[in-house]
Amino acid sequence: MAEKSERARRVGGGTAEGMGTGRQTCAARREEVRDGSLELMEKVVRRGNVVAAYKRVVRNGGAPGVDGMRVDDLESHCDEHWARIREELLSDTYRPQLVRRVMIPKPGGGGERALGIPTVLDRMIQQALLQVLHPIFDPTFSEDSYGFRPKRSAHQAVQRAREHIASGHRWVVDLDLERFFDRVNHDVLMARVARRVKDKRVLRLIRRYLQAGMIEGGLVSPRTEGTPQGGPLSPLLSNILLDELDKELERRGHRFARYADDCNVYVKSEVAGKRVMASLERFLRRRLRPSGELVQERGGAALEAEVSRIQCHGAP
Repeated sequence: MAEKSERARRVGGGTAEGMGTGRQTCAARREEVRDGSLELMEKVVRRGNVVAAYKRVVRNGGAPGVDGMRVDDLESHCDEHWARIREELLSDTYRPQLVRRVMIPKPGGGGERALGIPTVLDRMIQQALLQVLHPIFDPTFSEDSYGFRPKRSAHQAVQRAREHIASGHRWVVDLDLERFFDRVNHDVLMARVARRVKDKRVLRLIRRYLQAGMIEGGLVSPRTEGTPQGGPLSPLLSNILLDELDKELERRGHRFARYADDCNVYVKSEVAGKRVMASLERFLRRRLRPSGELVQERGGAALEAEVSRIQCHGAP
């Protein structure tokens, strides 16, 4: 236990020389802040926040990124390089590395889905960003949003769905938005983030993570759209974007439950379901403006997991 505490302390502070440089930088920036509080990027790189991010990344484990660095190597890497990385983050010069693209089986045997694996270091920085951004955004999210939020679960989403069905809303509009995030317009997403984040360094760092190229089999693919699923920051960005959909459903008085990229809207008739389905398709195209085709309607009661579409069917 003592060894782990010392390891986290070293990661959060870096070397003695690095710690001194960091204190001077923070002190200088604090003087520039009118209200005397830390700016957002200073909160991101604050020692306690970085230590917590390091612990989470180590606990989660996972495969190496493009640089081959393992979770076990993160401590020594930070001992040697964190002072420089910290200064790059504060001075807005840090550049994320490429993301390693891997294909993983979908639950239930429904084919494969692509994941982007950032480097261990970038996972730690994303986690540090997440810990600062989460308290800003999460309290305003819809009560009917259950995915990747504290004290919320898929079980609660199922229970909410049962309540809607029990009340007589036995027709379901299924929104399967799995591929939605592969086509997200970066400008649209960043505009949503910028409504509450004013630190330009944080905004630019998030955009760099969005635009980090993906590499597979030695080939690099530039990313001009979409949010790469696999990094710690991805679920929050997804919820930020889809919160606009949640708020629209609330405004219209619909009964719904959303868990990440699966959203069900509950209505009383097939006619109402088809009407809601068409209007939500128009809303998603107009307001969230993903590139290309978002929704494809197909016959049949079950959704095809690999196709992003809206389908209406009778609830059990």
